[in-house]
Amino acid sequence: MTYSGGDYDIIVIGAGHAGSEAALASARIGLKTLLLTINLDSVAMMPCNPSIGGTGKGHLVREIDALGGEMGKNIDATMIQCKMLNTAKGPAVHSLRAQADKKAYQFRMKEVIENQVNLLLKQQEATEIIVENGKITGVVVNTGALYTCKAAIICSGTYLKGRIIIGDVQYDGGPNGLFPAMYLSDSLEKNGIELQRFKTGTPARVDAKTLDYSKMIIQEGDEHIVPFSFETDQIDIDQVPCYLTYTNPETHNIINANIERSPLYTGEVVGIGPRYCPSIETKVMRFHDKERHQIFMEPEGLNTNEIYVQGMSSCLPEDVQIALYRTVPGMEQVEFMRSAYAIEYDCIHPTRLKASLESKEVAGLFFAGQINGTSGYEEAGAQGLIAGINASLYLRGEQPVIIDRSEGYIGVLIDDIITKGIDEPYRMMTSRAEYRLLLRQDNADLRLTEIGHRVGLISDERFQKFLDKKEQIKEEIERLNHVTVKPTKENNEILKSFGSSEIQHGLSIGELIKRPEVKYLQTDVFDPVRPQLHWSVMEQVEVQIKYEGYIKKQLQQVEQFKKLEHKLIPQGINYPEIGGLRIEAAEKLQEIKPLSIGQASRISGVSPADISVLLIALEQRRRSSVKDVTTNE
Repeated sequence: MTYSGGDYDIIVIGAGHAGSEAALASARIGLKTLLLTINLDSVAMMPCNPSIGGTGKGHLVREIDALGGEMGKNIDATMIQCKMLNTAKGPAVHSLRAQADKKAYQFRMKEVIENQVNLLLKQQEATEIIVENGKITGVVVNTGALYTCKAAIICSGTYLKGRIIIGDVQYDGGPNGLFPAMYLSDSLEKNGIELQRFKTGTPARVDAKTLDYSKMIIQEGDEHIVPFSFETDQIDIDQVPCYLTYTNPETHNIINANIERSPLYTGEVVGIGPRYCPSIETKVMRFHDKERHQIFMEPEGLNTNEIYVQGMSSCLPEDVQIALYRTVPGMEQVEFMRSAYAIEYDCIHPTRLKASLESKEVAGLFFAGQINGTSGYEEAGAQGLIAGINASLYLRGEQPVIIDRSEGYIGVLIDDIITKGIDEPYRMMTSRAEYRLLLRQDNADLRLTEIGHRVGLISDERFQKFLDKKEQIKEEIERLNHVTVKPTKENNEILKSFGSSEIQHGLSIGELIKRPEVKYLQTDVFDPVRPQLHWSVMEQVEVQIKYEGYIKKQLQQVEQFKKLEHKLIPQGINYPEIGGLRIEAAEKLQEIKPLSIGQASRISGVSPADISVLLIALEQRRRSSVKDVTTNE
């Protein structure tokens, strides 16, 4: 028996990292939004790493911020340590990563959500979606309330029929000891949404008092903290160190001796786990020639003794976990506060989504986060933001925001999962992006802020500051290309001190900065009238000058990419009827229904030969259409 709980424009199911971004986006755009969560204590919860960012993931967070999302601001306000990763390599792979005070992160995001206009947060479990005439019209919750809506976004994380696994101990449960969502899966399947089973896991949390850090290697944060949010000017905190230690042959021997007790190897785990974040038992079995594996001690916050043992995810029985942890230097006397566990959960096949993240089966129903088969807070937040934007645009009758692979890592992420499909939890990495030099974490604002402003998530004030920054970058590059350094003895001595060669004739400062060993800040000795600029402007000036040639080459590649993306495929084509297409290609094309030749070419199982056949078929279709029009006239 249901009763009316109220009417909303958009209902968001799940208040994790995807749901938080989705609900904030739709509410800020102006839609009346309801955010449902099984437990108010799970809002923006970090059930795994107490961190935000990392290789590839840091790019996503900065893109979320550039579009007007909240994740970057939230981690800036609650971090306890920050590092820029991969600084020994080029700027394309530089990525921010910050340790969070995980409770502070949760509490701040919850406070932002609670105080957002147009947004109501409720502790209720969604048990059923109501679909009428192929459209979402409402959501039923466990108390019997029916909330009607015009669009909904499902961001259920790992809760759908969640099952916790610790050795031979298995029970229904959500992450961090919360309840699972046991009913929504059935409702989705009844409405034609096919599900699959995935798995993820997390290491133990141990008591800091029982660790001997003197046997570990200290890992400090950066002296200068680069913020995630383009609106954060600077961060000045007393950073908390992490520590590095290693497994050893004794650790591996315990795993080998007990591997038959691991559900991963007994067949009891049916869900597919993440290849790029394997359990410690998987690492030892897969890389049996390695004598040791890195283990990091990551504090979970300023007011707790809980330490996250990065690198030792496991679902071995608890007694085996304790024994193998105690073989690691500095952990000989370790005591567990929470055991490591694996969790299995239901997720959808993301190839059944449009590029807007709307379901192909149910109009107005969007999906974001781990239910789409991805892993990670950052991947979830990015999808949530896009789903929130596009659900809002759907209700306004406007075209969705679709970021392509040349515009952002968000575009790479979404295109990968909806086009290629997934057979394991998807994790963002810089290697997935073809245009890495264009999609740097430092220029996310230059790439995406205009989109955020257009949809209403970037204020006019912030947008004007962004335009001013763009102008300052342009003016400074032009100025540096017109300031000449003469080949004097004094100037050549300065260049030699930089490790650079002498000049025989006058060169612009811009030309000097193109040299790998010459930094923008160093050239102030040749430039007495240099203007005072923000560090982020100076960063862009140096990168754009130093990598100008490479950037131009990638822009040319993007032009070719765009040509294929602009070759649109009419919807309604029956691919099995196209002669010459291989059966596998026809089936994949019929299932995914790509929007363009570019997207079709990225579908697994579609070969270049299939694309040639498809192009010929489309040309024949076009000529036939033109002929029909001419005949009718």
